[in-house]
Amino acid sequence: MVRYAQKELFSVTDFSKQIGSLIKEINTQAIEKIGVLKNNKLEAVVISTEEYERLKSYEMLIEKMEHKEIYNSIEDRKMTPKPEYISMEDMAKDFNIDVDTL
Repeated sequence: MVRYAQKELFSVTDFSKQIGSLIKEINTQAIEKIGVLKNNKLEAVVISTEEYERLKSYEMLIEKMEHKEIYNSIEDRKMTPKPEYISMEDMAKDFNIDVDTL
């Protein structure tokens, strides 16, 4: 769970009143993030555009890595000799799945 310093938490009302100065603080990295509270519950987090783009690039990298992993699994399975294949029925039986309900 992400931790917030007291100076990073603002009610919706306070945030809306101070939005200009708070965005400036985010952009100058005076504060890393702003947690916006509604009824004392965290409802939103404001971060800089630079930080958002950095996080999105990590997300895209992870997604590409997952796709590569799936591709590699498929390619590995293509090398499995046919006698080693497991039928869907046998696999379903191993996991107590009724094939007729699929």
